[in-house]
Amino acid sequence: MPRTPDQTALRAQFPALHQGRAYLDNAAGGLLPQRTIDAVTAHLTRYGATNASAVHAPGRMLADLRRQAREATAVFLNADPQDVALASSATTLAFRLSAAFARLWGPGDEVIVSGLEHEANASPWRELERVGVKVHVWHARQPDMRLHPDDLAALLSARTRLVAVTAASNVLGVAPDLPAITAQVRAAGAWTVVDAVHAAPHTLPDVQAWGADFVTFSPYKVFGPHLGSLWVRGDLRGHLPWPKLSFFDPADIASIEHGTPSFELLAGWLGTLDYLRELGGADTLTREALVGAYGHIHTLETPVADALLNGLLALPDVTVYGPQDAQGRVGTVAFRVNGQTPTQTGLHLSDQGVDVSSGHFYAVQPLTDLNLYPEGVVRASIAHYTTEEDIARLLDALR
Repeated sequence: MPRTPDQTALRAQFPALHQGRAYLDNAAGGLLPQRTIDAVTAHLTRYGATNASAVHAPGRMLADLRRQAREATAVFLNADPQDVALASSATTLAFRLSAAFARLWGPGDEVIVSGLEHEANASPWRELERVGVKVHVWHARQPDMRLHPDDLAALLSARTRLVAVTAASNVLGVAPDLPAITAQVRAAGAWTVVDAVHAAPHTLPDVQAWGADFVTFSPYKVFGPHLGSLWVRGDLRGHLPWPKLSFFDPADIASIEHGTPSFELLAGWLGTLDYLRELGGADTLTREALVGAYGHIHTLETPVADALLNGLLALPDVTVYGPQDAQGRVGTVAFRVNGQTPTQTGLHLSDQGVDVSSGHFYAVQPLTDLNLYPEGVVRASIAHYTTEEDIARLLDALR
């Protein structure tokens, strides 16, 4: 792998970092490189709110932009473009997928939701209870909050239709073993839906290696604009009756996207992917380029994530929730300070120029199991542009 890029030069590409604050709320949304911002601005300047058209030249260019965004996202996911949807949010797409399942399943069918989920990968499947589907929770084991295959095996049966599991917890940072889980689910004759929203900034998604049937992620967590994406396994597409406009072929993945695309955001997402292409040291966007980029991301994040976790664990008045070591987790840590509410801690840190967040982060089940819901926790989360100096500022402000 080529030499890891200089982090100072890398950080210079992110205008939001020029404010001099330690931004540690990356789990809520990533910062944007300048080329992403420029791509959005350039699109709006040139096209305004023009829509795609087969007749006029600007409209044809927008149709091509949509195609390019779908193809580039497919490279990001290691998928076929015709299986990739892009819409306003991953949550929206999950609810549309749930609507399809509600037309297929009913009493006697069962769904399993892991105990680590963000509600975007839980509430859509609980909606199926309205049509008689039974929903089970695959609880994470305390205190480390990891999922265990024996607990899943006890829930799987011939009635199981779907298992929902995250690629990484958005509040605790736990990263389950997806290939092992999907293999276990497939052996039981069920489908797996993976929420890769929190994992995608840290681990390059690979729908083929994961063995999932459905995968969601959000480009805005991966240094892009506010978009959501859904991948559907190719042989299932066309057999899932989600609500759609009447003239759409049910096999057309665009039928689940609903409405006019936000073309300027698609342009911005292409700008982000171009940033990752350059980070990977390639001239064109390929899977190999993205693998290289994420190799650099891993190299940059590892010492920072270690400093964050170990530094918080060393503070006597801080309680860290979830795994107490770096194995099987990403750089997101949930904690509380003795004698303070999470909100009080967050406000204090913001006054010191350190931006974390507090609350339950829609992670209702894991925080309920830890008796931390609804007040929640303080969450510090890194990205590849986070520095060890940022972590030192956090730790100093907590002392």
